Amino acid sequence: MKLFDLKGRVAIVTGGNGGIGLGIARGLAQAGAAIAVAARNAEKSAAAVKDLESLGAKAIALKVDVRDEAWCRAMVGQVVARFGRLDILVNNAGTNIRKPPQDYALAEWREVLDTNLTSAFVCSQAAYPEMVKAGGGKIVSIGSMLSLFGGALMTPYGASKGGIVQMTRSLAAAWAKDNIQVNAILPGFINTELTKGARQQIPGLHERVLARTPAGRWGEPEDFAGTAVFLASAASDFVTGAAIPVDGGYSVQM
Repeated sequence: MKLFDLKGRVAIVTGGNGGIGLGIARGLAQAGAAIAVAARNAEKSAAAVKDLESLGAKAIALKVDVRDEAWCRAMVGQVVARFGRLDILVNNAGTNIRKPPQDYALAEWREVLDTNLTSAFVCSQAAYPEMVKAGGGKIVSIGSMLSLFGGALMTPYGASKGGIVQMTRSLAAAWAKDNIQVNAILPGFINTELTKGARQQIPGLHERVLARTPAGRWGEPEDFAGTAVFLASAASDFVTGAAIPVDGGYSVQM
């Protein structure tokens, strides 16, 4: 369907070299988009580019530290220099530090907020003028179940992911006049490197997730491909400011 066709479109996926980010990048690539994988680990990014190219996509890897404003702005400039435009930004880069709230150092709080939230704002700012030039664009930011619920060992992470939802709504209201749709995806519990650490650190987490999730399983990165293509394509041109759970029903269970 033309509604979901991304041929000729150019996307940046931060943290796109693994986990949910790579699952999203693969979906966008299969729909026809050119992909810039932006992340710190150059080796992983090179492997992700080969993966995307195997799907027939044009893809490049950019070494970016999203905690640094200059790097984020340079990233957008490099993509436009290479592909001539920018249509889609996926703010996926993220990190977590698990501790009781009283034990966080301020530097740890700032690391999580800067990686998860501030970077998404700066990247969106940098993308805005290029999307205006292109006649519109799509920004998709990755939230979490912690956008909705509290987590005893994840205070800065929860704050950052709650902020993603409110930032999404504000950007959507501001930029609708420019034909830029801004939405968020809220992943449930997904099999990634990040959640492997959580399962090791939090006894019984795996069993509790299965018990609460109507789908009866943890999610996989490929579960995000379809939602991402929808939010990046013409199919969602009248959808903005939304936060869509992709969680197997976790958030609707009592």
